[in-house]
Amino acid sequence: MGVMRDVEIVWDDLLDAFENPDGELIYFLDRDTGEVFFVPVDYEDDAFWEEMEEDEERFLPIPGYDYDQERHLLNEFIKGIHNASLKDLLERAFIGKRPYGRMDEILSFYPEEMERLLALKEELTTERIKQWLEEHDIFPFHEPF
Repeated sequence: MGVMRDVEIVWDDLLDAFENPDGELIYFLDRDTGEVFFVPVDYEDDAFWEEMEEDEERFLPIPGYDYDQERHLLNEFIKGIHNASLKDLLERAFIGKRPYGRMDEILSFYPEEMERLLALKEELTTERIKQWLEEHDIFPFHEPF
């Protein structure tokens, strides 16, 4: 455990970092300023990487997108759908059977269900971020949750 820190973090930037599926980017949180920033994985600036290593307590790498958690969420979401035909379409899309389409395309015709899914995703990501912040003894000034 490190020193507890109160820092102002731009929530949308942190949310974007946790939701970013691009494996070619590494996101960091500057524990002193609350800034969220990213660099390419193959960033060729030795001085930058040395600074990150020398002050690893200050610059925290933000965990990447969690595909397993996303799949689990989608599976639970589908189980909760009462419309049998929609549930069947989404189950087929979930396991990748074509020509049923992608889940987001299917849900575009069911705005209430799309909103429910987006709310579940936001709730899951928020919980993941809160847990990560607590693990690193960071307590944002203005908690959006």
